[in-house]
Amino acid sequence: MDYTIPAHTQIGHVHLKVSDLKRSLAFYCDLLGFTVTTFYGEDAAFISAGGYHHHIGLNTWYSKGGPPAPARSAGLFHTAILYPTRKDLAVAFQRLRDAHYPLTGASDHGVSEALYLNDPDQNGVELYWDRPKELWPANPDGSLLMYTRPLDLAGLLRELDV
Repeated sequence: MDYTIPAHTQIGHVHLKVSDLKRSLAFYCDLLGFTVTTFYGEDAAFISAGGYHHHIGLNTWYSKGGPPAPARSAGLFHTAILYPTRKDLAVAFQRLRDAHYPLTGASDHGVSEALYLNDPDQNGVELYWDRPKELWPANPDGSLLMYTRPLDLAGLLRELDV
């Protein structure tokens, strides 16, 4: 049976195991700018952008005080957070710079531009924006051309001058 998931289907949220809820809230809310929508006792919180019920769940149910997951094991590679505009991504980058928060990478993928970092529990986080679909690069056969090239960080910051 052939089945294709509906075109407008989205990933609704991610739920992360963290070792210290307050530390994770400082990262996701104070640094990245998400808002707490609710707490589940002392061990879990839901956070969102724009008033949605939650984009990210954070809990310590099985992980309180625990170490990060081993880097070379199966599991989540990163959570990708899509910003509406390039300028919004530039604002996020400036906030990270101001906080001296380290990046693990910064890439131009042709279809998008992305910043990579780790949260306090070493969960990978991608902050990105998509170029308009009509600007996505294509191979000669019409298929999507994606690549990984260095992101022009100075050019990204120039968005803040506009």
